[in-house]
Amino acid sequence: MFNKKIDILAIGDITTDAFIRLKDASVHCKINTEDCELCMRFGDKIPFEFVKVIRAVGNAPNAAVCSARLGLHSALVSNIGKDQNGRECRVELQRNKVDISYIKTHLGKPTNYHFVLWYDKDRTILVNHTAYNYKLPHFPEPRWIYLSSLADHTLPYHMEIADYLEKHPRVKLAFQPGTFQISLGLNDLKRIYARTDVIVVNVEEAQRILGSLSRDIKKLLGGLAEQGPKLVIITDNTRGAYLFDGDHYYHIPMYPDPRPAYERTGCGDALASTFVSALALGKSPLEAFLWSPINPMSVAQFIGAQEGLLNREQLEWWLKQAPADFKPKEI
Repeated sequence: MFNKKIDILAIGDITTDAFIRLKDASVHCKINTEDCELCMRFGDKIPFEFVKVIRAVGNAPNAAVCSARLGLHSALVSNIGKDQNGRECRVELQRNKVDISYIKTHLGKPTNYHFVLWYDKDRTILVNHTAYNYKLPHFPEPRWIYLSSLADHTLPYHMEIADYLEKHPRVKLAFQPGTFQISLGLNDLKRIYARTDVIVVNVEEAQRILGSLSRDIKKLLGGLAEQGPKLVIITDNTRGAYLFDGDHYYHIPMYPDPRPAYERTGCGDALASTFVSALALGKSPLEAFLWSPINPMSVAQFIGAQEGLLNREQLEWWLKQAPADFKPKEI
């Protein structure tokens, strides 16, 4: 199945997430802000409800699984250790029909393993990226590269990716920056931003990238577009998402939850990768924007970022059930 052309090549770190369901905790937020803290008793034994371990996740693996579910040939460029965790990640990706030919196994290095402190409908993730020796493998020219979260020592690797993109102008780039990529700022990654066809971030990430305190969505969308991206999407939690295509600004609401959300890890990944997958399937930007909130709705009904990802038939069924006012509106 992997002899055909790659539709979407996702590049980014892979991990196992151990979801720890907390019950004896509380959340404290600063007045008039969304700056909140998860609080537990210090120096005590804290009971929890259960743990669920989920393999082969992360922004890029989630995108690869999403596009594969929607019928595209997706592949993943990533790094794992030669350990049981790494083997199980490979098996999980294969089960989801993701091409794992470009995953490098490192002797003497562990596969990433993160702990997710899950309280109420949201989570706090304890992360630790293994310091792999990153190098871009050889692969056939894909239609899209989907670049996302990488470890904090990978600036040279980003320059290698930029070199590849500049040598292959037909390849489109989707960029969903992770924490380290955002912390680098605009100057260090200016070649990546300049080459980006689609960028997807949330409001707070857009503010950090631009060094802005403004929550003016149009200013944030326009500010990112000025760095090079042709299509800019900013998500705003349960308030929906915004799209700027270079000429017009649009808003789309959340797709209504069929029942209260269970857990929202991976909703941002689902929206971003559904949008890019729809473009790869030949949809227009507005059609892709209409698709994009449906997978997050489904993902929020399950634990973790991948179980709820829909296939194309399921996604189109939900689209037919959408309320009349569920559509992009120009703002």
